[in-house]
Amino acid sequence: MTRIRLIAVAAGLAMCRLILAAPAPQEPPSSRAIDLKAADGAILRGTFFAAPAPGPGVILLHQSNRDRQSWDGVARRLAGAGIHVLTLDMRGHGETGGAYDKTDREQARQTRLGDLDAAFRFLTSQSGVDRDVIGLGGAGVEGVDNAVRTAMQHGAQVKSLALLSGETLRDGLQFLKDASRLPVFFAVADDDEYPPTVEAVELLYITDGSPSKRLVHYSRTGDAPWLWYEPVDVGRVPAHGGHGTDMFAGHPELPGLIVDWFVTTLIRTPGHAPTETLACAAALDEMRALGGVARVRQWLLEVRKTDPQAQLFPEITASIIGFDHQRAGDAKAAVEVLELVLLAYPTAAAYENLSEAYLQNSQKDLARQHAEKSLAMLASRETPASSWADTDEFRGEIRRGAQDVLDKAGR
Repeated sequence: MTRIRLIAVAAGLAMCRLILAAPAPQEPPSSRAIDLKAADGAILRGTFFAAPAPGPGVILLHQSNRDRQSWDGVARRLAGAGIHVLTLDMRGHGETGGAYDKTDREQARQTRLGDLDAAFRFLTSQSGVDRDVIGLGGAGVEGVDNAVRTAMQHGAQVKSLALLSGETLRDGLQFLKDASRLPVFFAVADDDEYPPTVEAVELLYITDGSPSKRLVHYSRTGDAPWLWYEPVDVGRVPAHGGHGTDMFAGHPELPGLIVDWFVTTLIRTPGHAPTETLACAAALDEMRALGGVARVRQWLLEVRKTDPQAQLFPEITASIIGFDHQRAGDAKAAVEVLELVLLAYPTAAAYENLSEAYLQNSQKDLARQHAEKSLAMLASRETPASSWADTDEFRGEIRRGAQDVLDKAGR
């Protein structure tokens, strides 16, 4: 039965996502060094990586102990995948001189925000860049906070974030909590040389209000020992390859995950990413509560008034909740859950799963209708079999399940 196959593969989904590859480059991307003039006249050095055709843009911001070159590999791959990229040396880093005034915190903040705004204006003014579809990547405390602050200033245009090994201040956390439709990618490693970075990233993740978020956590047998804080006395702590963009060397798949994230959220489905089970715990918990399915249905209908593509839970995870009701013999509860799944994901798999629940609940006419709809969708091949799989093997399993329902319900 389809539900058994679903459960068998569910545990492997997260691992499968870790090996996703970005689209092959269309042609070698071109890059050029650029000078940005800040509001106070200071010159900021950067590199612009032009994609071969019009498309979205991304700004990549470095950590305090690195410069813009730490993002070069990712930038080239993004440009090859159709995304224009700007990398920037913040003041006192790489080829940009000067420094932010440590004696006047507010002045330093305003200067930094001005520099970030200059970078944003440069990227969105370039020929071929879709100024309304922008992504931001940040590494380390400074890079992450810079990315979040830029998103706060340009919320209508920023459609995606990728945050590595960092944190942000209280107002930045509130922004992430409120930005429920902004997909965010997080990555961190236990061997980060600046503990407790893992806890800081986990705080970002649980605070973030989007169900379309992803956390990549590289585990180790033990955390690195605490020596000092990242943004203070740069160079005092030796790099161990576990912090920010330094993770790329030890985890060569990570750049590809970041590239695929931006391709998904800026090109394939701008401003959207698939929902993750861990990110949707509140909705899934509610779904299991008394009267909770109706409440989740209402939430979904409400958010879709402003965002027709919004999702509150993954198709497969919610389906498993419905299958659990079936296995327990509670066909009525299974129908309620699987009807909600079908509302969110009108796929061949969802129709077939619901047809089995209707059959168990002695609703033979509805069982036949939904099984026939599933078979018709499979035959047309106009849509994937489900939101998470479209292999021939899975399509065959759905087909067998639907035919079995028709045999038992009577054609």
